[in-house]
Amino acid sequence: MRAIVQRVIEASVTNEDKLFSKIETGLLVYSCWIDDDEQEDVIWMSKKITQMRIFNGENGKPDINLNDADAELMIVSQFSLYASLAKGNRPSFTKAAKPEICLPLYHSFIQELNTLCKNNVKCGMFGTDMNVHSINNGPMTIILDSKRIEL
Repeated sequence: MRAIVQRVIEASVTNEDKLFSKIETGLLVYSCWIDDDEQEDVIWMSKKITQMRIFNGENGKPDINLNDADAELMIVSQFSLYASLAKGNRPSFTKAAKPEICLPLYHSFIQELNTLCKNNVKCGMFGTDMNVHSINNGPMTIILDSKRIEL
């Protein structure tokens, strides 16, 4: 499982010019799965995201996690996080899991995060074209991969 975590001042998801979800200060997380991802990956990623100390504390340095900052969380599935450009210039998305594999993991991810987060988790629209608007704060963007924990 791979995720791009961005600390944001605000983020929203629209589809056909209709607002689907919105958060204020918090984390916008783009997520993607591969065929061999399991519930263990979901649990590891959920804990990592909620425990990361990336919100500024009293000293102005990142030292507070999502819950301590009373921040919000938005999850957006994005299969292109596993895009490959190893051959040519057109991205290949064959490494990303098919919807029948990743949809249950996506729902499980949101459910797990809802148990760990103080605030309700907002999400994007799985499998549809969305417009995601965000204002990155910092900027603070972190890449997480459950198969490459050293990242």
